[in-house]
Amino acid sequence: MAVEVKELLEAGVHFGHLTRKWDPNMAPYVYMERNGIHIINLYKTAAKIDEAGAALAKIAASGRKILFVATKKQAKDIVAEKAGEINMPYITERWPGGMLTNFVTIRKAVKKMASIDRMKKDGTFMTLSKKERLQVDRLRAKLEKNLGSISDMTRLPGALFVVDIKREHIAIKEAQKLNIPIFAMVDTNSDPRQVDYVIPANDDASKSIDKILTHVTSAVSEGLAERKAEKEASAVAKEAPKTEAKAEAVVEKAAPKAKAAPAPKAIAEEEE
Repeated sequence: MAVEVKELLEAGVHFGHLTRKWDPNMAPYVYMERNGIHIINLYKTAAKIDEAGAALAKIAASGRKILFVATKKQAKDIVAEKAGEINMPYITERWPGGMLTNFVTIRKAVKKMASIDRMKKDGTFMTLSKKERLQVDRLRAKLEKNLGSISDMTRLPGALFVVDIKREHIAIKEAQKLNIPIFAMVDTNSDPRQVDYVIPANDDASKSIDKILTHVTSAVSEGLAERKAEKEASAVAKEAPKTEAKAEAVVEKAAPKAKAAPAPKAIAEEEE
């Protein structure tokens, strides 16, 4: 999906922070200053969205997950909706410390959630006392709130997509330690050097966040569609030799019958 500068402008993607709060490393992405606010160069934003989208599509096509992170109020619901549409994990509540660097422990917590669900299905849950059931329900609700959205993430993600790198600095540091590629919306008050794929954009307005996430998830969706098509083509290719073998077997079975039948010339001679 091509990115139009006009639509970015209408969504307010170009509004940066106050000039006194800016990070000098964002200078290459700043177009001008207006009324004490930095204006982001949307032509560069559009180019960076395309670049990030192409990289994310490749990661999705390879079968790896992309973890979306946004805990700020104006981004939470948008990220949950957009990431949910493409079946990707996301964190919109507090970032669990060690989410990436201590992933084994996080997986144990997710498994705990699954074991509680099994208890409820097989009837074990009802054998507990009323107080114990209440405690288990509270634990289940807490785990669901913080980790429910990553329950399908069985291994470390192939990439991180972050809205507001200043707010999500712990997630950024963990990803850096593990060399996980970081994609992010970066406003004029942040240091873009912390990110592998920078998308210079207003990370405070919900319209701006929605517009960027729409393009990003669309690119991921294309990567997933490509993976699905490759799998289907591979399945067809595997099935083809089996079909040929079956056809050959049918021909071989029919062959002896054809040999056993007397030739027309021989039949004519017998009649004479």
